[in-house]
Amino acid sequence: MTQTRTLPSINGRTFKMVSSTTSVVNHDAPSVFHYFEQDGVIWGDYTGDTVTIGRFVGTRTGDTIWVSFVHVLAATGEVVTGDGESEIEMDDDGMLRLVEHYEMHGAAQLSVCVETASA
Repeated sequence: MTQTRTLPSINGRTFKMVSSTTSVVNHDAPSVFHYFEQDGVIWGDYTGDTVTIGRFVGTRTGDTIWVSFVHVLAATGEVVTGDGESEIEMDDDGMLRLVEHYEMHGAAQLSVCVETASA
C-alpha cells in the first residue's frame, strides 16, 4: 500500500541544522540544506558548519524521505557517504522540520533541521 503525502511539498524550501549527534552544531553558521522535490524524487545540496559541500538524492513516500548523500568535511577534506531517512513534521507555527536518522562512523545518528523563514 502506498502512503499518501499529508504535509506540503519541500520543493524550494531551505532548512538549517539545529541539532546533531554526529557533531556540535555551530548555531552562528549551521549547515544549510536546499531541498527540491518533484514526482516523489528528492534532491538538493548543503554547506556550512562542518561541511564544505554536500549533495543528496532520494525519494519521498508520504511524509518520509530517504536519501543517499555525499559531502566533504571542512576539517579534513575527507569525503563521507551514507544513507538516511527523515520524517517531515510541522511545528505549531506551520514551519516544517526534518527529523533525520542516518548512520555515520558505524553508529546510528540523529539530527534535526528546521525550515528557515522566506525572505
